[in-house]
Amino acid sequence: MNKVQKPSTGIVILAAGNSSRLGIAKQLLEFNGINLLQNAINVGKESSADHVVIVLGAKMDEIKSQIDFSSIYVSVNEYWENGMASSMQVGLKKLNEIAKLDQVIIMLCDQPFVNSKLIDSMINLQSHSEKNIIACKYGDTLGVPALFTKKHFDNLLKLSSTEGAKKVIYKYQDDCGIINFEQGSIDIDTIEDYRKLISKKT
Repeated sequence: MNKVQKPSTGIVILAAGNSSRLGIAKQLLEFNGINLLQNAINVGKESSADHVVIVLGAKMDEIKSQIDFSSIYVSVNEYWENGMASSMQVGLKKLNEIAKLDQVIIMLCDQPFVNSKLIDSMINLQSHSEKNIIACKYGDTLGVPALFTKKHFDNLLKLSSTEGAKKVIYKYQDDCGIINFEQGSIDIDTIEDYRKLISKKT
């Protein structure tokens, strides 16, 4: 009997923003001995995903000087000021140039408790379900990290610049599997957010 072929999975890590509310590059904030962006990259590389693309934009030179980009792909969103969807679309287009993907996982660089076990759980849930979206649930929301099969690639590419993956998740909620991930609510937008994060240091 032939083995079922493992779906080809790509990860897009969004890291193009200029951290305007924070005042410094959130990508380079340190938590547990590693900066947030390097941690996100390591998670992607340690997961069972096949390809990882990081999308840079603002503060690119500063970020590049402090990050190990080996074994991943880097794309630049020249129009990062247009919003998150524009960066997501740059990353998805890059992945589609690299390989014929079955699915993509959208990650942020500032969710420090995302780990490779969570990413693999999303991949496994998709493979054992008929759902074409796998989203994380935290608080009363569904959001990223989120997995989308190729069925929804066009929907992601049609988002306007200021929209995010959440719009597709909610529009097609009946096609969505859910993983509970309460720590997904922890992200870094302000200095106060960062202070709260480092108070949880493990």
